[in-house]
Amino acid sequence: MKRTIRTTALTVGALIAALGLQAGPAQADATAPRIDLRVLVVSDGGPATDAIAAELDAAGTPYTEVDLTSSARPTIDAGFLADTVDGRPRAKFQAVVLPNDNPFAAGSTEMAALASYEQTYAIPQVDAYTYARPQAGLQVPSSGGYSGSIDGVQAQVTAAGRSGPFGYLKGAVPFEDNSPSVAESYAYLSTPAPGADFTPYVQATIPGTSTQGSLVGEYRHDGRRELVVTFVYNQYQQQFRLLSRGIVEWMTGGVHLGASRNYFAVHVDDVFLSDDRWDTQLNCTPGDIDCTNSSATPNPIRMTAADVDYATAWEQSHRFTLDLVFNGSGSVDQREDNNGVDQLADKLIADRNQFRWVNHTYTHAFLGCGQDTTVVPWKCETNPDGSTQWVSRQTIDDEIANNRAWGQANGLPLDNSELVTGEHSGLYILPQQPDDNPNLAPALADNGVRWLAADASRQPGQRQVGPAATVPRHPMNVFYNAGHASEEVDEYNWLYTSRAQGGSGICEDDPATTTCLPAPLDTNTGYQDYIVPLETRIDLGHVLSNDPEPHYIHQSNLAEDRIAYPVLNGVLNGYDALFADNTPLVNLRMKDIGTELQRRAAWQGALDAGHVTAYRIGDAVTVQAPSGTDVTATLPTGTTLGGSAFGTAYAGRVSGWTPSSGAALTFALPPSAAAPAGTGHTHATATAPAPRTKVPAGVAQQVPSAPEH
Repeated sequence: MKRTIRTTALTVGALIAALGLQAGPAQADATAPRIDLRVLVVSDGGPATDAIAAELDAAGTPYTEVDLTSSARPTIDAGFLADTVDGRPRAKFQAVVLPNDNPFAAGSTEMAALASYEQTYAIPQVDAYTYARPQAGLQVPSSGGYSGSIDGVQAQVTAAGRSGPFGYLKGAVPFEDNSPSVAESYAYLSTPAPGADFTPYVQATIPGTSTQGSLVGEYRHDGRRELVVTFVYNQYQQQFRLLSRGIVEWMTGGVHLGASRNYFAVHVDDVFLSDDRWDTQLNCTPGDIDCTNSSATPNPIRMTAADVDYATAWEQSHRFTLDLVFNGSGSVDQREDNNGVDQLADKLIADRNQFRWVNHTYTHAFLGCGQDTTVVPWKCETNPDGSTQWVSRQTIDDEIANNRAWGQANGLPLDNSELVTGEHSGLYILPQQPDDNPNLAPALADNGVRWLAADASRQPGQRQVGPAATVPRHPMNVFYNAGHASEEVDEYNWLYTSRAQGGSGICEDDPATTTCLPAPLDTNTGYQDYIVPLETRIDLGHVLSNDPEPHYIHQSNLAEDRIAYPVLNGVLNGYDALFADNTPLVNLRMKDIGTELQRRAAWQGALDAGHVTAYRIGDAVTVQAPSGTDVTATLPTGTTLGGSAFGTAYAGRVSGWTPSSGAALTFALPPSAAAPAGTGHTHATATAPAPRTKVPAGVAQQVPSAPEH
């Protein structure tokens, strides 16, 4: 199992970088053209170009999008693509993404302008999804190839791909097959056309033969380079998520603004407490405010010392650290009820340095409005004047401070800037409480809280709550009230089957619910056979999407049947099977995730406002951003800034955040990072497109000989 990164940040260690000073040694070649670090995405509105744009967005890589479906779009000509700045020829885009190898009408002057631009400045072109044909360096599928579904196919990265842009993968590229009734992946598999200079990077076996057909490959012709992709995809499919990094690295030569890593963090809530258990007969959870059946008897779930031993052994075998989100009153109550004995707390405290710890408040009290639980669902209590009755600032202060004091008294290694409130309470919760508790922000300030957990399914974006920024967390669909797999399946069936099948009918009442089952799962096998693979795929999808937000489960899921581990193993083992050792999972604690999200937002804001300038001249990359905005870039190994090594190694490159003082930062690329070759011809001056804007477009796309799928 490969090592996971647990470092706190992706920052540059050099003092000059920390001060945001301009670097010295790199010199701009007097004859080399200026290549702006921006991508041109020519879109037809299809999923392939949208997926590449989404990848650039997630990484923070600037691009300009021209929409071919709008009549208001600009004409792509020499002036649109290049001009002259300070007497030096400038290419406005470092790469071009087209919907296919030629989306324009026959004899198009726009395609001619693009071809000339690519030849002049050595600009690579990505054919996002194209038909296999000689114009793209491939034989047509009817010449011994294949066109059709490749659902469930196991493609492979070739030796050229592993030594080139896809070197972060071990080799396997599995294509999804999530539904036997839905065609999910259409592709053209073909071999290089006779005489074509074509190098396959990803290929799969042509059905009925032993011949390998290309899915992704490089075609060199007429002084141009094209990355030819012959399968359709969208931004959520695993096969695209696996290959998207390589597509960006290929088209930018590994020199671009923005960065992408694969993150995974798991918070375990309610540690030291007991969690109420789902009742398979009553179809509710005794002890929960929504379970009003008079015959309901709570039967709580709580970890044992043996579960702690299992957790620490699991962590060590996977080289992964869990974040334990704790409530100290759970142990206090346990000792009061058991003559001072709490074997679970004794074991956790003894092994405290095996985990990261996060304050979850002392009693897990609800910190929003006062709850009227006489009705289902509950509603906010009101004052005599009709205003909302809020939990007081003093109560919130006590919940935070008392839990912190208990943790410190027991030697837990805390970071006092982090907080997870019970049920994410205090923050707004719809529909009952549309506003934050106004006493929450002052209490956070009282206690020095800077990072506050939120439920990503309800509040997906980071936002400010007084002095604290939220850290959205993904809820895993492993229920808090299940210690046994059979309980999880029974509740799953209740939630996601029809009333006629014994379920709650939520799917009938809410068409937006997508988890619905055609029939109840077998309580003996449904968890392992259905829920685990589904949840693993969802969580791994987050990991592969450059998403640092943590996932959360509950201590009950590490007890009894320990039902969380099959999902966690699926994510970690699945990841390990796909990625090379140079691309480990990044396992950050909560405050570092919050910092990453803040930096991204500030960087994206600077890009959107057009306040970032970045270009390459020869072996020098210059970036200028507003003072106080951290700059993010991905560059070749060996790049220096101010004479010191830049960035942290990841996926065969180095990347990181560099504080900016507002002055230009100049990165010196290593000699091995050859500058793009080009004649450096000067083109007519034109105004540069606005940063990362979607330019309205107009000419309808004409796909050359390619059927629609």
